[in-house]
Amino acid sequence: MRTLYHLALSPFSRKVRVVLREKNLDFELKVEKVWERRPEFLAMNPAGTVPVLVDDNGATIAESGVICEYLEEVYPGERNLIGETVAERAEVRRLVAWFDQKFAREVTDNLLREKMMKKFLGLGEPNSSAIRAGYSNIHYHLDYIGWLTERRKFLAGDKYSLADVAAAAHLSCLDYIGDVPWAEHARAKDWYARIKSRPAFRPLLGDFIPGAPPPKHYADLDFRSEEHTS
Repeated sequence: MRTLYHLALSPFSRKVRVVLREKNLDFELKVEKVWERRPEFLAMNPAGTVPVLVDDNGATIAESGVICEYLEEVYPGERNLIGETVAERAEVRRLVAWFDQKFAREVTDNLLREKMMKKFLGLGEPNSSAIRAGYSNIHYHLDYIGWLTERRKFLAGDKYSLADVAAAAHLSCLDYIGDVPWAEHARAKDWYARIKSRPAFRPLLGDFIPGAPPPKHYADLDFRSEEHTS
């Protein structure tokens, strides 16, 4: 059976989970506690990070961007998530890098890592300056999503793509901890409601971290009429 080693609140793992389901590929999830640094896991990925995919053919692929490109090449199927033309692929990849690098550095790391990972790993108190920076930075990125979707149907153009998956994967993790100011960003909220309603995305909404339940709106497929300030 195809296996994905993951962590529930890893946006990079979530991105791959959605792509696998968009491709209609069967797989099983295995939680990998990367902090334990299992020798067997390090043999698969010396970097010691998730996600790692072990495919049906025995191929072992690490790093979410590489995994997604691999899946696109090996299982093109009916759902093209990268783009048909050179220009489309360039824009999709630009936006994937935006969210997996810039958004991750400026928002995800400052909020999710500080508020959740430090707590569960016993790494000390959260850095309040980092959290304030994350709260400040997220508005800029939600404004950018709003700007894009005012001009396009989806983030990279008229077609749903890996850019939408990457952005929504990060936001879904932050939404789990109630840290997305949706009420102040109507266009981004409308876009996210469309993405989270996709069948491939819905399994993420069933994730549950013991001791840290999500807010009530987290699993709602259409939460656009509700008010959420944090």
